[in-house]
Amino acid sequence: MELIGVLLAAGAGTRLGRPGGLMHAPDGTPWVVSSVRVLREAGCSRIGVVVGASAPDVVCLLTDEDVTIVPSPSWSDGLSASVRAGLGWAGETDAPVAVVHMVDRPRVGVAVVRRVVAAAAPAPVEGNAPADHTRLARASYDGASGYPVVIGRAHWGAAGAAATGDRSMGPYLKRVPCPLIPCDDLLDPA
Repeated sequence: MELIGVLLAAGAGTRLGRPGGLMHAPDGTPWVVSSVRVLREAGCSRIGVVVGASAPDVVCLLTDEDVTIVPSPSWSDGLSASVRAGLGWAGETDAPVAVVHMVDRPRVGVAVVRRVVAAAAPAPVEGNAPADHTRLARASYDGASGYPVVIGRAHWGAAGAAATGDRSMGPYLKRVPCPLIPCDDLLDPA
């Protein structure tokens, strides 16, 4: 089963004080670079990085990474615009499954992504989609849903449509339902 990665890095970073795509780890590695590398090491063959306000600066940080830059022209409308841009890019590929992740989750490493991918099971959808296309799973921390999200192609349209304002795919993932995979034990130290 081919996996692709969708890294959401378009936000203004209001919670952090600056865009997550421009933040750096204590060792100087940009979060956007480490997030791409986590997705790649976890098995994503292609990665689309969704960018918005800080696009030129984020793109400069990615010059040595093999990624596709996915513009989110409406990024200021909220997280939903980035989700729709990322899933739109995914829809242009022939991949059956995407791992959607957020750049401002630096404690999420390869082990978390691999656990969620391994736990992703076929989920019900309308029509007769192949099993790989219906896979779903979402990381959880302290019982709350989080990222990454493994989502099969059969869900991309409905998940993108359910995202509004600064809300991601949550309403859709709750309705399907999407299994939550506890990952607290795998988070990298702060």
